[in-house]
Amino acid sequence: MLASPSLYADMVVQRNGSIWAVIEDDGTIRIAGSAAGAWNADGTARKAGSCAGKIEHDGTIRTCSGSRLGKVESDGTILKSWSSVGRVQSDGIITRAGSVWGAASNCCKELGGRQAVAAVLIFFEGGFF
Repeated sequence: MLASPSLYADMVVQRNGSIWAVIEDDGTIRIAGSAAGAWNADGTARKAGSCAGKIEHDGTIRTCSGSRLGKVESDGTILKSWSSVGRVQSDGIITRAGSVWGAASNCCKELGGRQAVAAVLIFFEGGFF
């Protein structure tokens, strides 16, 4: 089940000790303090009003046209072309290529929260995915 943004407190993603992104409880995604898009309960990430991509309930990552990009596994591992590129751990630690990339809060005990954070990393952080 995906995280319904209205049911959760703001999810905060930090990088290098500073807030990089926030997924607000209404689904608004802020990057460096500015509204950049939205995370919808159906798993769709919207960027500047347009579909940026989708994470399906089973973790499949797709483009808006339906092409498969990868998967978010139940443990938070993010796969691209069947290779691990990173992970959103249940304690909020975010890794990329085996190193700590950052941390997220108010998100990650359940898969839906890890998927929401993964969506921001995949669709809004150009170098992560």
